[in-house]
Amino acid sequence: MIRVLMQRFLQHIDSFLMGTVLFTLLIGLFVLYSASGQSFERIGAQLANILVATSIMWVAANIPPQHLERIALPLYALGLVLLLGVALFGEISHGARRWLPLGFARIQPSELMRIAVPMLLAWYFAKREASLKLSDYLVGALLLFIPVGLIVKQPDLGTSLLIASSGFYVIFLAGLSWRLIIGGAVLAGVMAPIFWSLLHDYQRKRIEILFDPYQDPLGAGYHTIQATIALGSGGFAGKGWLNGTQAQLDFLPERTTDFIFAVFGEEFGLLGNLLLLFLFTLIIARGLIIAAQAQNNFCRLLAGSITLTFFTYVFVNIGMVSGILPVVGVPLPLISYGGTSLVTLMLGFGILMSIQTHKKLVTT
Repeated sequence: MIRVLMQRFLQHIDSFLMGTVLFTLLIGLFVLYSASGQSFERIGAQLANILVATSIMWVAANIPPQHLERIALPLYALGLVLLLGVALFGEISHGARRWLPLGFARIQPSELMRIAVPMLLAWYFAKREASLKLSDYLVGALLLFIPVGLIVKQPDLGTSLLIASSGFYVIFLAGLSWRLIIGGAVLAGVMAPIFWSLLHDYQRKRIEILFDPYQDPLGAGYHTIQATIALGSGGFAGKGWLNGTQAQLDFLPERTTDFIFAVFGEEFGLLGNLLLLFLFTLIIARGLIIAAQAQNNFCRLLAGSITLTFFTYVFVNIGMVSGILPVVGVPLPLISYGGTSLVTLMLGFGILMSIQTHKKLVTT
């Protein structure tokens, strides 16, 4: 009886993806323990986050993809309404208006759009896959830029970047011409001065610091300088767990969240970094396989977007910590401390599992 119940409980769990994700989460707990100054309280809070996120992943894995397709439009519309609510009534914290108070709680609607945007675009292009025209791509771009524009205004550059990339991946996988992509890149280059003038002062400062962090070594460049020192001092095999000086002596800022990769690199060195990159590669490869084997275009586009967005998380965070990208506040997936981003990630993994495990149950 217990065996049957376990089989039913795990029926829609992809064992390879689940095993790789859990192993990566375990590594994250070890790194977090060191980065937090051996804080059992922080570990307990992260374990609670993992429990909640894994439960949400299981629920998502058990929802058939055709149900996800039906709720794509209502979910996107709800997200837009909440984003408008943030713009009108949101709480201002640290100079940004990102949270919407609802009386009993406060929510960050931009997190909802990380899933709602690619889901809506996958639904839109799947409905038109037989006769796609240029106008369809323009409508898709509009559906993407409306929520991204609202999030940029908050301002939240990191989240807007991730949502923009998740939507772009759907449009690209739907068959966007390379000529349009190159043309768009050229147009973006031409309009770069306009975009630059629209950035906030601190955002422009982050880009300037990218080229020379030592122009403000105790201010805007401090994060990048300390992170690169930590990574470099790790060497080939690292200084050992709990022995990283940059983290343990409190030189490294945001060491449990955005810059936890620097802690990992200092303590485990190049070998540890390669192991972590290998685990991320396995997760990405499994996601792409699920997308390639998807039962219909909606599932293919959604699975591809979720997987490539996960890649964007990894690339942006590691690039930011390594000093090759501006600091934009993107956590390292499955490693950084925090519940909100972890829930979004695990929800995405649950959708991937649903796409993989329900495909044989749907008649074609």
